[in-house]
Amino acid sequence: MDAVTYPNAKVIDFIDRKIVPLRVPADAQPLSTEFKVMWTPTLVSLDYYGREHHRTVGFLPPDELVPSLLLGMGKTDFDTEQFNDAILHLDEILSSYSKSAAAPEAVYLRGVCRFKSSHDAKPLKEAYEKLASDYPDSEWVKRAQPYSLL
Repeated sequence: MDAVTYPNAKVIDFIDRKIVPLRVPADAQPLSTEFKVMWTPTLVSLDYYGREHHRTVGFLPPDELVPSLLLGMGKTDFDTEQFNDAILHLDEILSSYSKSAAAPEAVYLRGVCRFKSSHDAKPLKEAYEKLASDYPDSEWVKRAQPYSLL
């Protein structure tokens, strides 16, 4: 990723504005053992307390790295019950990176966040419908299938 992804202007700007990066050699102890780094690159999204919420293993081109990082941010917010913040990160994936590999999971998780913050089941069904129409081959359609019955 050093040759293609990290030097990309959009990636540099995103990292500068939105995350605190820490680059550690894959064999650096104790971190590589603690975070089970078995292959490079491995990108781990952590919360304030150092708990993992998302992981990406292997090369990603620039147009996939940013949405993957946003997904990690959204999952961190979701796991810490910051649903409105999670929705903002997931909405950014869907508005700016709707063709990315992260988009289907963002649709699913956005529906769950909207449900958790409102206790209204309608967002779950809407998530299923969007997945079925926009990402019909995604595993997330199968995961959301029960919501079609709502």
